[in-house]
Amino acid sequence: MKAKYQSVLSLGEELAIKNGDVKEENGVLHLTGTAKTPYEKNLLWDEIKKVGGENPTDIIANINVEDESVYANHTVAKGETLGGIAKHYFGNAMKYKEVFEANTDVLKNPDVIHPGQELVIPNL
Repeated sequence: MKAKYQSVLSLGEELAIKNGDVKEENGVLHLTGTAKTPYEKNLLWDEIKKVGGENPTDIIANINVEDESVYANHTVAKGETLGGIAKHYFGNAMKYKEVFEANTDVLKNPDVIHPGQELVIPNL
């Protein structure tokens, strides 16, 4: 079972899931741990569904979230825009306004962001 869900386990390591535990009992993989944000929890669930289908019966995951006050944290990379960041997290570039409003302590103009800036991606 671990081999089947290796991509999920690797993603958990990459995301530095805290208090992670993996057990296999009666052909079912049991995963527990704490993701930093809801976005990271969603990434894990997306990978579980990619491997096991919409409602997998061979894996049980109990993933908690450390900080539910934000959806995600994002470090701006070269060439990014608020619209592109909003599209990545929400599937809608027009949500850039919400991202800007959540970061007025860092940003003064939604058209000017710089690599290395740490942004909060709000819960919508």
